[in-house]
Amino acid sequence: MKLAVHNSGGEQVGEVEFVEDALLREGEEHLVHDAVVAHRRAARTGTASTKTRAQVIASGAKPWRQKGIGRARAGSRGSPIWRGGGVAFGPHPRKYKARLSKKERRLAFRRALSDRLLSGAVTVIDELSVPEPRTRHAAALLKALKLEAPVLFVAERPEDALLLAARNLPGVEVTSSESVHTYQVLRYPRMLVDSGALGKLQERISKTGRRS
Repeated sequence: MKLAVHNSGGEQVGEVEFVEDALLREGEEHLVHDAVVAHRRAARTGTASTKTRAQVIASGAKPWRQKGIGRARAGSRGSPIWRGGGVAFGPHPRKYKARLSKKERRLAFRRALSDRLLSGAVTVIDELSVPEPRTRHAAALLKALKLEAPVLFVAERPEDALLLAARNLPGVEVTSSESVHTYQVLRYPRMLVDSGALGKLQERISKTGRRS
């Protein structure tokens, strides 16, 4: 597979080859789903907490006697049916994380990236950088390459100027070829990748064998 390489002005300055044997054209969709679910679950804090009837501050005395007054039986003011009482079956702090093996994570990333490459959603640039940390430079880069947000910028080594220039653009995120993951690839319909990062991505998915 040959991908066109552009410069910051939007002009094609060459081509780069991507080994098609590294792409995963079908299968493993369930792993992509599992990777997205695991990422979203890991983002949950799990700090919701309620008090049980044993934890609320309430008198331990019986509010009134059991029989003879025509009212329903009551044994504690901390009962869940009382105002100010405890909560029955309420949430408590917990972890929502779901675990995927390293091989499963790699296969999910390989499948997601392969889909983006095969669909032509990846634009390659020779050098992903801006002259100074100004939002207008990042916006001009998108305009020159005829890209519209949402777009994922993938650089081999993102510079601070690029991070600062792109952070105020809605629908634009900057990441590195080492840290980009399946959820980011699926979240953004377009990817802008520099030539150095493309080589790193090819190395990442080439090391992943297909699950037997």
